[in-house]
This record gives sequence, structure tokens and C-alpha cells, in this order.
Amino acid sequence: MTSTPLELDRLDHFVLTVRDIDETCAFYETVFGMRRVEFGEGRVALHFGDHKINLHPNPSPVEPKAAVPIPGSADFCVIASVDPEEVARRLRGWGIGIERGPVATVGALGDMRSVYFRDPDGNLVEVACYPDD
Repeated sequence: MTSTPLELDRLDHFVLTVRDIDETCAFYETVFGMRRVEFGEGRVALHFGDHKINLHPNPSPVEPKAAVPIPGSADFCVIASVDPEEVARRLRGWGIGIERGPVATVGALGDMRSVYFRDPDGNLVEVACYPDD
């Protein structure tokens, strides 16, 4: 049987498995101004714009979940409205170590500049800016 691929519209949310939900929320609220939201039966997410990061504790009672949900296994990119040099300056001001950057990278829409660092669980976070933004 042959099927036509599904056409996707956008990414709605993704899940981070974390050691400490409160610590993770405090970090992302401070660095990105995300907003902690509780939903369902004690679930927690971080909201920013039209996007959401669901947080699962480790171990997680939430079902379904990833096959091997462990803290520190994520690697993701967010787009900022400030240039990467300003991102790096602010990260240093919070005492956050920069793994790499600002460096030239390529995103979904083409060339961009990025800064990489780690969150409290060791997830690799990339903050990027497109030249025309």
C-alpha cells in the first residue's frame, strides 16, 4: 500500500525530561523569559510565544513518553530577536558558560549565527538569529 506523506504545518511542543522541574523552570524563566504553566493533573510546561516545552520529571509517570527518557539528551535551537553577541553577553552575565559561538550555522531558513550553551540538565541549547531578523 502506498500513501501520500502527511503535510505538516508547524511544531507545537516538545518534551524535556529533567531532574528538577523547579530548577529547570527557574533557568528558562531567567534566560528566556518563558512562563511556567501547570496543566492536566500536575503537569508543567514552559510557554513562550505560540510555543511550549512540556517538562517530564525523571523518572516520569507520564504516558506515553520517549523510549529512553533521560535528562541531558536534548539538543535544540530557538530563534532570538537579539544578535548572537548580545546573547553571549547576557549568558556570561548570568554565569552561564558558552560552549561555542557566536558562530555561523545553517538553520531551517538558511544561514544564521548561533551561540551554544547547556541548561541545568546538560541539554545543548542553541540560540540563533537570522541575518534579516
